[in-house]
Amino acid sequence: MRKAITTDDLRHILARCVGIEEDGELEGEILDQTFEALGYDSLALMETAAVLQREFGVVIPDDELFNTDTPRALLDRANRAVANAG
Repeated sequence: MRKAITTDDLRHILARCVGIEEDGELEGEILDQTFEALGYDSLALMETAAVLQREFGVVIPDDELFNTDTPRALLDRANRAVANAG
């Protein structure tokens, strides 16, 4: 069974995908903010999905990805894929 993706895992991936340095991270409560409010565009979301696939084997189809509006929803979707793959 694959390891579940943690909030910290996602926080680090999201930070990398918008160019925050390795030591930097997204501050505060981000899980329930919209990607738009966090400054993420479709390219950043696509990069995030690519990293999730590369690092965790999670495939999120584009239509589902673009209908996911918060980091919490993305984390839930990604972890459902991890559970289904296990």
